[in-house]
Amino acid sequence: MPKRVLLGKVVSNKMQKTGVLSVVSLKPHPLYGKVIKKTKKYKFHDENNDCNIGDLVEIIESKPYSKHKTWRLLRIVEKAGE
Repeated sequence: MPKRVLLGKVVSNKMQKTGVLSVVSLKPHPLYGKVIKKTKKYKFHDENNDCNIGDLVEIIESKPYSKHKTWRLLRIVEKAGE
């Protein structure tokens, strides 16, 4: 089974070797059809503290690093402010 990869923006990097990613998904309402924006946050492992707030990054499923951290940084797609 392939591992999931998510793309989103970093919203926090205040922890050591950990970042928080915000992933936005658009889904239609089941009855009314209006498109609803849902946001979910994921904690990911960032070994070298490379990410900054606002960066666009990809994360991949991995072994559990802690209770809430089961993702790791795959690559930085775009740095903030570039």
